[in-house]
Amino acid sequence: IEEEPLFSNLDLFLFSLIVGLVIYWFMSRKKPEPIPEFKKLDTPAPTTRDTSFIEKMKKTSKNIIVFYGSQTGTAEEFANRLSKDAQRYGMKGMAADPEEYDMGELSRLSEIKNSLAIFCMATYGEGDPTDNAQDFYDWLQENDDEDLSGLNYTVFALGNKTYEHYNAMGKYVDKRLEELGAKRIFDLGLGDDDGNLEEDFISWREQFWPAVCEHFGVEALGEESSIRQYELKVHTDINMNKVYTGEIGRLKSFEIQKPPFDSKNPFLAAVTVNRRLNKGGDRHLMHLELDITGSKIRYESGDHVAVFPTNEAALVNKLGQILGVDLDVVISLNNLDEESNKKHPFPCPTTYRMALTHYLDITHPPRTNVLYELAQYASDPKDQENMRKMASSSPEGKALYQSWVLDASRNILAILEDMPSLRPPIDHLCELLPRLQARYYSIASSSKVHPNSIHICAVVVEYETKTGRINKGVATNWLKNKLVTDNGHKSTVPMYIRKSQFRLPFKATNPVIMIGPGTGIAPFMGFIQERGWLKQQGKEVGETVMFFGCRHKNEDYIYQEELEEAESNGVLTQLNVAFSRDQEQKVYVQHLLKKNKEHIWNLIHSDNAHIYICGDARNMAKDVQAAFHDIAEELGGMTRTQATDYIKKLMTKGRYSQDVWS
Repeated sequence: IEEEPLFSNLDLFLFSLIVGLVIYWFMSRKKPEPIPEFKKLDTPAPTTRDTSFIEKMKKTSKNIIVFYGSQTGTAEEFANRLSKDAQRYGMKGMAADPEEYDMGELSRLSEIKNSLAIFCMATYGEGDPTDNAQDFYDWLQENDDEDLSGLNYTVFALGNKTYEHYNAMGKYVDKRLEELGAKRIFDLGLGDDDGNLEEDFISWREQFWPAVCEHFGVEALGEESSIRQYELKVHTDINMNKVYTGEIGRLKSFEIQKPPFDSKNPFLAAVTVNRRLNKGGDRHLMHLELDITGSKIRYESGDHVAVFPTNEAALVNKLGQILGVDLDVVISLNNLDEESNKKHPFPCPTTYRMALTHYLDITHPPRTNVLYELAQYASDPKDQENMRKMASSSPEGKALYQSWVLDASRNILAILEDMPSLRPPIDHLCELLPRLQARYYSIASSSKVHPNSIHICAVVVEYETKTGRINKGVATNWLKNKLVTDNGHKSTVPMYIRKSQFRLPFKATNPVIMIGPGTGIAPFMGFIQERGWLKQQGKEVGETVMFFGCRHKNEDYIYQEELEEAESNGVLTQLNVAFSRDQEQKVYVQHLLKKNKEHIWNLIHSDNAHIYICGDARNMAKDVQAAFHDIAEELGGMTRTQATDYIKKLMTKGRYSQDVWS
């Protein structure tokens, strides 16, 4: 028999623990050290980030908090506008990023008199929360026993009707807060970016504030005055090493790169390939390859690459000229609310040139709040009146904004050119313009085949507006000009990866059906490379069917060689291409789907195929979905309702995925 050890492991552990505690007790009985006196620093650096919004609101006597779930900056913009509005009603508001605060404190909002939480929530991708609202979303889902009965709230949702899950995130937050006992004090607002998001917001806001006033028994303080959020500081003698020159987060982060790389710390990837894909036609379709060697960046087929573009120098110079400003002055815009988490509207100190080039959106038609705030600087009373009218909710004001700004695609420069009496101070303009956002592209490569390279496929955006101006897409024109070597230097692109749900099936034997006309083929180039790699590894790979479409076979049949090669070596088991304009009647991908309906239905219904759709949301994705409904109805012997439900089920099972844009 084995002898029992004198001490078991547990005894030894407990003995060590007791000895440790005794020693600790003796050590900690030392006399408290006298605290050395320090001169009070101007700004004490907080050791931990303050995650309590309740404490912050109490400290700054605010009673309205506006949380935003924002991917492209619009929801954040709306949140800022609402928090500014509060001042007009004798209340104080703050905009807040849910990622920066402990959302478990919502139940404590009742500690603050007349308090209200507003949620501006955008929906991203396939009904998902935005990146910065993911944790909040998880918290809402997991905490069933949370009691929010003291919380007054309202939600404004930002979405796009062309998408399957229209405003899913806003609707969820609205419903969930009520389930947890919170009190909705104004109806959910639904903003549709496919229509006119700005108008939806203004109409909602116009009715929202009177409801708040009634609820809290307060009155508006009269005229909307323009309230500055930031003050200008001009730096006359500053060390240029302290000045931001386009970095997104850390100063000098583009010179000294440190992983991990993300939206606040992008990696500068060298462009190794930049070629035109189409053989003819007046468009420019392009294929770029970005080198990520040594960055530790990993990606999967189906992910998105985000790039940070810059505005065209000619546009920036024109803005400087028209406003009569030296663009190379070094400035900071400092928040007048010293307690705010957001110290500056963009990285400061910097120059006007850098701000207008790297940080501010100068190409989109400005939103109505920008026109409203700038109106005071128009010397012609008629211009002033029109600008204020466009920002109002009156029918003629809305119509004027729609026709003069949106339909005419007038950006801020065009507005200044067409309103010679309007010459605002550049610092106020910089305060009001939205941030220039990263642009997302579906990755057109597989990391199994290209671990150190990310491929992008895009079409250059350029069109003539109703006023005869040429408008150019910021990112695609910037990418087009990223030559592999520029005067002996490598061209680089600041980028990071955004994970997506658009994934090949876990089992390689599952068939895949890919539908991607035009640049919608991008992720499928990655899928095809990956299925080819799996085949080379000796894996059994299911059927791989591609539906591609373009205008003319001899003009814009992009990746023709690669696709035909994949077909000839059996990686693509079937390649179907629709050339929409090569014959009398238009032929699109959905027509080819119907032509192959028996085979397609067999793959879906009997062989567990996964369906993928990439490209235009407004028409193509809808038409393709309708074609699948038709096929299910006809070959599955279903009613229309059953067919629609059948495809919906495929979506919930992750067998019908879309990567679409509008």
